[in-house]
Amino acid sequence: MKTVEDRRVRRSKRAIRSAFIALVLERGFNAITIEDIINAADLSRATFYTHYRDKDGLLSDVVADLADERNRVLPAVEEAKPLGFSGLPVKYLFEHAGRERDAYRVILRGEGNGRALRELKEFLITQAEELFEERAARAGVTPRLPTNFVARAWAGEIIGILTWWVDEDAPYTDQELTEFLRELAINGRVWASGLDPQPNSL
Repeated sequence: MKTVEDRRVRRSKRAIRSAFIALVLERGFNAITIEDIINAADLSRATFYTHYRDKDGLLSDVVADLADERNRVLPAVEEAKPLGFSGLPVKYLFEHAGRERDAYRVILRGEGNGRALRELKEFLITQAEELFEERAARAGVTPRLPTNFVARAWAGEIIGILTWWVDEDAPYTDQELTEFLRELAINGRVWASGLDPQPNSL
């Protein structure tokens, strides 16, 4: 009996989440109501309130689900450590965004007062800072720039490329973007522009 109930709960939450994401992308978070969501999901108001307090709680649940899924693939970061700049953590992130493209669109557009986007940025910054510090320690080197600055620059770069890819359908695969970002991380913007490195170049 419990298995049947669990399946029913999962189906209801999946229907609510799908309806919510579609409506947010169509009209924007602030423009939709609980009534809109339950009508689109073909469920009762009571069913909605069984699972969620309000639409802010629903957005938080969507963000939490995505975070849980990302955390399950974080062993890729561990796998990448002995390989140096393998690009594996970025590849996993883009693969995840590709599977959950519409949910990422909602987040990257800053819906819900931008809280979900801030949470994604903080997640990326935290993971990057830890990884960069560990790489420097393992190599026995001193970073030339503050690690927290480098982590924030990297996270901003990833957010920008992710937004371009999922919201504007950039014409590249997740693998191609991973390789572009890996080359950029290793060789820098001057190299990427086809120029020879010069002192004080931007």
